[in-house]
Amino acid sequence: MANSYHYKHLANLTPQELFLWVAIDQTLEQVGGHDIAAVFAILAGQPIIPTRAKFGGATKGTSIASVTARRLLNYDVRVRLPTLTKESIKSLKFRFTTNLGAFVGRSVPGVGWIIVAYDVVQITQKTVVTYNSLVKAEDRLF
Repeated sequence: MANSYHYKHLANLTPQELFLWVAIDQTLEQVGGHDIAAVFAILAGQPIIPTRAKFGGATKGTSIASVTARRLLNYDVRVRLPTLTKESIKSLKFRFTTNLGAFVGRSVPGVGWIIVAYDVVQITQKTVVTYNSLVKAEDRLF
């Protein structure tokens, strides 16, 4: 007979059901204001604004983040700054710019994805640790 567990107000949970409920709780604990900012950064960095014709290999359109950053930080710097765009990710090559605003604008969605990735790692780690502390040895993960 399979092991049965209790979690908070839930009874007779299979190990898989227990893991699901622990994951839901850990997700709700982890999600906060920084996640809203991460989603905003990802969305603001999407190239949804039409632009003039560009060279081959360039991402079509521009983003709200890029337009805003270029207006606020329209400064040329002496070094070439590496950036990633949708097209440069596909070709696995960095695109370089000397404009600080372009660099910041292109970095915005990356920052959002880093925050989301961090949260996924934290949720996974905390879920596994909590789950393993609640179950019998034969039902533990890793």
